[in-house]
Amino acid sequence: MLTVYVISGGTGETAERVARSALAQFEDAPIKLVRRGEIRTAEQVRDIVQQAAQSESIILHTFVSDELRHVMLTEARLHDVDALDVLGSVLDRFSLRLNLAPLERPGRSSQLADARSREIEAVDFAFRHDDGQRVKELDKAEVVLVGVSRAMKTPTTLYLAYRGWFAANVPLIPQVSPPSALLACPSERVFCLVMNPGRLRELRQTRATQTAIPMEPYASPKHISQELQYCERLCLENSWRTIDVTGKSVEEVAREIIALLPKHRKTQ
Repeated sequence: MLTVYVISGGTGETAERVARSALAQFEDAPIKLVRRGEIRTAEQVRDIVQQAAQSESIILHTFVSDELRHVMLTEARLHDVDALDVLGSVLDRFSLRLNLAPLERPGRSSQLADARSREIEAVDFAFRHDDGQRVKELDKAEVVLVGVSRAMKTPTTLYLAYRGWFAANVPLIPQVSPPSALLACPSERVFCLVMNPGRLRELRQTRATQTAIPMEPYASPKHISQELQYCERLCLENSWRTIDVTGKSVEEVAREIIALLPKHRKTQ
């Protein structure tokens, strides 16, 4: 069941009307509607986002306060919760056409535009920093994924990017020393994706067959074991955390990473 939270600094009637109008198009859908009005503090917003993170949820909000919009955006990203700003795009368009700033705070419109463009920038960042590209710019990444070939680094990087995280990934290869920029990254930003050797071999065999990569040593048990041991050693030496991705979806892996990231930090 999908829980839809409708949140407002006032009564919440506007957000609820929008939600019910949209939901009317989904007959007999398993939906639970939760209305929360008079939300006036950042702490209240954080509490609601944390509640929403406990189940399959989406948040619709009509905050006028720029501060609460920012808190909602930040907390929703941290907890991987979908949050939709119902009034934001309308206010932004009015501001543009009227050439006026909303009374709540001068410059609010451009701030919202920046927030909405973050996801686009994050996806572009992910593509430009995939598979060890532009390693000298790793200091700009909020998350850096490392690991051996076929350990879900790229799909997880892109999933995080679509959630607004500036993520990059770097392959770990025993014959190649890790780039100095990677070793210089704060350890709390670096996550090593590992996988059961048997499952990793299956994935590599499939890739080798599809792309004409030589099966040996790429998919040999001995070679895979050596690579995983190399990763384990680097993680111990650099205090990198490991995420076992065996049998997990990209979404599950990303949620684990997000849960381990610092909750209070300066965002880009």
